Amino acid sequence: MALATLEMTPLPKDIKEKTAEELVFLYRQVKGMRAPQLPKAKLLIEAAKSSIGLTEGTQMAQHEIATLLRQYRLLETEIETINSQLAEMAQTTMEYEILASVPGLGDATIVDLLSEVGSFSLYENPRQLIKLAGLTLRESSSGQHKGQKRISKRGRKKLRNTLFKVIVPLIRHNEAFKQLHEYYTTRQQNPLRGKQSMVILCGKLLKVLHGICKKKVFFNEQHMMNDLYCLVEAA
Repeated sequence: MALATLEMTPLPKDIKEKTAEELVFLYRQVKGMRAPQLPKAKLLIEAAKSSIGLTEGTQMAQHEIATLLRQYRLLETEIETINSQLAEMAQTTMEYEILASVPGLGDATIVDLLSEVGSFSLYENPRQLIKLAGLTLRESSSGQHKGQKRISKRGRKKLRNTLFKVIVPLIRHNEAFKQLHEYYTTRQQNPLRGKQSMVILCGKLLKVLHGICKKKVFFNEQHMMNDLYCLVEAA
């Protein structure tokens, strides 16, 4: 809605004289704008009425905003083209087919993972991938004070963000990850909080992806479920 606002009503004076319904109708004309919300339009009108805004040089201000929007749209188009090319390149690799066998991993996620990691099979040990993502644990301590263990965050931020972004749908839709998450958060001894479990599962995902790429086999949910049974028996 922010882009639609800048494109159709760049200045406060363009907003305050309109009704919320008029703004919503106007914003719907912008390409890519699906469903502008009426409550947000009402808040925008109230903000515009109390805004100082520009009183001089408004024509040049509108021209500058329009120019910046065109540049943004151009960059957006170029990024989409590059992402499409990357997806096409990734789909020609054997690892793409293997990674795509994991329910919950889509094209965009696989491209992001491969662009950050390169090839999972080139790593000797999955711990190297966990370290690369900055998911290794470190303790924050000083003197006799023993602090909590937290992830180091000394790896690639984009890789870590990609893992956290994909782990949520995996917990919801992939039965193996769903049951592991339930186990970690409900076990009797040392149950984990939701975010702690997600960190562990991000590392687990890297181990799984490394394993199937290294062995050149497709994902088998039952094999991963066996890990859960081992955990339950050991508890």
